Amino acid sequence: MAHHDITKERILLVEDEVALANVVASYLERAGYDVTLEHTGPDGVTSARTLDPDVIVLDLGLPGLDGIEVCRQVRTFSDCYVLMLTARGDEVDRLIGLSVGADDYITKPFSTRELVARVQAVLRRPRRAAAAATEIEPPRVFGDLRIDAAGREVWIGQEPVHLTRTEFDILDVISGLPKVALSRRQIIDRVWDADWLGDDHVVDVHIANLRRKLGDDPNDPRYVLTVRGVGYRMGKG
Repeated sequence: MAHHDITKERILLVEDEVALANVVASYLERAGYDVTLEHTGPDGVTSARTLDPDVIVLDLGLPGLDGIEVCRQVRTFSDCYVLMLTARGDEVDRLIGLSVGADDYITKPFSTRELVARVQAVLRRPRRAAAAATEIEPPRVFGDLRIDAAGREVWIGQEPVHLTRTEFDILDVISGLPKVALSRRQIIDRVWDADWLGDDHVVDVHIANLRRKLGDDPNDPRYVLTVRGVGYRMGKG
C-alpha cells in the first residue's frame, strides 16, 4: 500500500548488530512503519536530523559515538521519542541514558514483539494539541510556572522551558490534577500505557530531569513535590 507512505510514522533504528537490526526493522515494517536503519553513532545523529523521525530506537553500544552521546546530540534539535536498547547488567548506563533525554529503555535480549509493542504504545499516546484545539484551556499557573497544555509550551516567568515529550507529558498529567498525589504507577498508566511493563523508577529519573529544567531544588521543590509513600503532586510554586 505504497500510497500510504506519506502518512506512515517514521522510525530510525540505530543498531550496529546488522542481523538483529534487520530482524527488528522487518517486524516494524510489518507493523506499518517507515523504518530507516543506521549502524554507527554519527550516522544515527545525521539521520535523526534529516529524517525528523517520530521514534528513535537507539542501541547503547555503537561505534563512533555511543548511544548516550547520540541521544545528547539528538536532544539539541529534536524532542522525538527515544527508546534505548541496553545490555542486561547496565543499570548505570540506563540511568545516564534517561538523564540525557532518552524516554525509555528495553534490555537485551528482548523479544522483537515486545519492542514493537513498546513503539506502538508510544505512538498511540494522544497528541494533546490536536485534541485540545476545540476547547482551549487557559494556561495552568503555579507561581512563576506557566503551562500551556494545548500548545505544549512551558515558561518560568518570561523564559520558555524546553522539555522532552515524556517530561512534558508527566508535567501535563501532574498539573492537570493539581490537588491529587499520583503514584508512579498512575503516572505511567497515563503517560506510557496501562500495559507498560518496565520499571516504575523510570518516572523518578524523568521527574529529576524535569525539576532540573524548572530550576526546582530537589530538597525543597516548589513545583513538583514528592509525597512520601505515594508519589508526586504539583506544588503552588
